[in-house]
Formats: sequence, structure tokens, C-alpha cells
Amino acid sequence: MRVIRAKDYLDASRKAANIISAQVILQPDSVLGLATGSSPIGIYQRLISWYEKGDIDFSQAKAINLDEYVGLSSIHNQSYAYYMRHNFFDHINIDIRNTFIPNGLDRNARRECSRYDKIIHDLGGVDLQLLGLGPNGHIGFNEPNEEFVKGTHCVELSQVTIDANARFFESKDQVPSKAYTMGIMDIVRARRVVMIVSGEKKAQAVLDSFCGPVTPKVPASILQLHGDFILVADEAALSLVGDKL
Repeated sequence: MRVIRAKDYLDASRKAANIISAQVILQPDSVLGLATGSSPIGIYQRLISWYEKGDIDFSQAKAINLDEYVGLSSIHNQSYAYYMRHNFFDHINIDIRNTFIPNGLDRNARRECSRYDKIIHDLGGVDLQLLGLGPNGHIGFNEPNEEFVKGTHCVELSQVTIDANARFFESKDQVPSKAYTMGIMDIVRARRVVMIVSGEKKAQAVLDSFCGPVTPKVPASILQLHGDFILVADEAALSLVGDKL
């Protein structure tokens, strides 16, 4: 585990984007595991800027996303498919046929999860996985549990997660209660994992995830065992760990 300390969110975004940029430059056909939410937006903005300057070429890259809400179509403005197009894919030269996101409209969880697992397998796994960190230690939508769930699965979202995501919807009642998410096994099998964390509200999750025991009750704690895990965090997010990391 390597920790890259940043001054603030913008600095953390730049440093995480540097890692992803280097990955694509050195391996143009990289499989990028991508995340959504507020944490990665600064990273995507940096990467778009560098693409527009001619510094990065995404034409050979592939992207596979962590998760999608169950019940939202890809054109719904709160779906993660829409998020990825609006915040990243529409602004770079990635082939949209090489981007993959769970189908939130398929209510047959077994079929959709099996389909997504096959996509990950056929791509040869993920070269670099980008993650955020949930306030309860979740990664993707892998919520605190009694065990680590291996493959893609349908999750009942915790109230903590629903509350955290309610700001993106007109009301809390509109937040979907279920999501499809890549499993822990495929996340930890990624050849490199980069996590961006910012803000005092995530400080307890950082402490629990990386200074406590490895437990499915804190899903991100599994990353303590990853051979090439990089935590990019700002001063506020690291405020509780002291010199423990």
C-alpha cells in the first residue's frame, strides 16, 4: 500500500489523474476500471484537459464501470451511464463500443450479473481500477456485509449510501434502493488500484479501512492486502490517521 498525500481535492485529483495518464500512455490498450460519484470528477476533468492538449490518446483504451442503479435507463440523468458520457466519454476519443456499464433496466439479476462477469473475464481483467470511498467504507456498491461477495451482484443499498447519494436526486425517495456492482474479487484482481479520498467527512472511513482489521464489515479494508494499491488522499481525509499510514 502506498499513500500519496495531497493538500486538497484539486491536488488529489491532479495526482490521481497523473497515475491514470501514465497508465494509458505506457499501455494504450489498458482496461480502465472507472468509478462515479463526486470524487472522480476532478480526475476526469484533468484527463479531458490533457486529451484536448494532445497529451493522451484513449482510442485503444477500454473502460468498464463499477456499478449502475437498478431501475434507471442509460439515458436517465442520474444513471451512471449518463454520468460517464456527460463527465468523460463524450469529451475524449474512446470508442464507445469499448465502454461497459451494467444494464440497470435488466431486472433479472442472475442474467445481468453473469453477463457482466463474462465481460470482465473476456477483457482479461482490469489493468487499473479507480475507486472512491463511501462513508461506511464501501467500494463500488459493495456495502458492509458478513462476507466479501466475489462476483458482480445486486445490492440492497444501505441507508447511509442512500442518504449520501440523495443530493443527486430531487428527493431521497427517488434514490434507487438497489444497484448492480462489480464484486470484491474483480476489484482486488485489478493489477493496480487507485483510490481518491477527500474531505473531513471521509476521515473516519479512511481510518477504519486502512488502520483497522481486514473485514467485510469495512469493504475497503480488503485493499490492505492488494499488492499495488495507491491511496491518494488530502489532508482532511487523512486527519485521523496521524502517522499510522
